Amino acid sequence: MHRRSFLALLAAAAAAPRPARAEGLHAAVGRAVRQIPGITGVYARTMSGAPALVAINDEVSFPAASTIKMLIMLTAFNAGALHETVVVHASDIVGGSPFLAGATGGERFTVAQLVKPMIQLSDNTASNALISHFGFERINAQIHEAGLYRTQLKRHFLDYSAIVHHMENRTTPRDMGMLFYELERSSREDLTTVATAANSRAMIEILLGQTDRDKIPAGLPSGVSVANKTGEVDGVRNDAAIVDPFGDSPFVLTVYTKDVDDYAAALAGINRIAGAVYARVAGSDL
Repeated sequence: MHRRSFLALLAAAAAAPRPARAEGLHAAVGRAVRQIPGITGVYARTMSGAPALVAINDEVSFPAASTIKMLIMLTAFNAGALHETVVVHASDIVGGSPFLAGATGGERFTVAQLVKPMIQLSDNTASNALISHFGFERINAQIHEAGLYRTQLKRHFLDYSAIVHHMENRTTPRDMGMLFYELERSSREDLTTVATAANSRAMIEILLGQTDRDKIPAGLPSGVSVANKTGEVDGVRNDAAIVDPFGDSPFVLTVYTKDVDDYAAALAGINRIAGAVYARVAGSDL
């Protein structure tokens, strides 16, 4: 072939349309974030010790909503207090309490009896009773001991007086992501991180029974196990999860939002983020 003909073929090849390449993870997650009306933070990492797969607004402070209940559970397990008796006070009783619906002041439960519905059903009265039992100082000391320096428990759930005074329970996607990472690392490597290996495994088992599955789990293939804790208040839709915690390639994903005015769009965006991260970890196209 003459040199001139060869160069012409090269030029034609360069000008010809090329097959579309799979969209990169950051591009896919960024696009999903832009589709969520409001402010969104994302943190995702595998258990390999490598840098985060995705970190978008990961150190921005968000309303924690019910994801803060993770730290109440951590306090209970680390205190070895599961068999302690908790008295539910009338002031603890609020709405959003499917387990303790109809509860009256003075009823008694063990810590263990309240921890599971606090996480799996996000029962607010159970959460308030445990906050009253352990106290803000003790729970916040546990938060600090776990290295979550941008996370704070400031009020009981549905405490409208505290809400009016802007006392918010807050965290960051990175803080909560690191908590879930250390729980999985403790369980997987049989070592003590934020909790003992046995306690970490027990907490993950509770998280696997989560009943709210419309955020991160809904974006994953059917049958993938997810240990997650969600949170919702006005303008907020959050989820923090260990995906496939007892499998070969688990990963941690947290998605936090605020100032949201379209909840359906927020859920769809969280689903897309979860699907994109899963596809990357699984090695398939996004």
